[in-house]
Amino acid sequence: MNMIKEIWNFIAENWVQWCFTGIFTLTAIAYRRFTRALIAERNKNKIIAQGVEALLRDRIIESYHKYEKDGKCPIYAKENVRRLYIPYHRLGGNDVATELVERLLEMPTA
Repeated sequence: MNMIKEIWNFIAENWVQWCFTGIFTLTAIAYRRFTRALIAERNKNKIIAQGVEALLRDRIIESYHKYEKDGKCPIYAKENVRRLYIPYHRLGGNDVATELVERLLEMPTA
């Protein structure tokens, strides 16, 4: 009986530390899961951004080749290429497509 009383006294004296230990452990586990999910989401977003950049680049190049054959470009197509180029450039695209956009915008208007 004395042993049970000692156990209850020990529990009564230390329950606060145990609660904080449990809370800390659960917080650490949640933080680890959140960090892993955040890293996975960032990697996924990078891949999506690269794909979008590639698609924008493809559309810019395709538009250029389409209007290069005619030697002239309608105003609506120029506006469309400008709108494609802005996000393309912000995503880091800055290669051949930049030169093609400049050439396309210099073409006479149809």
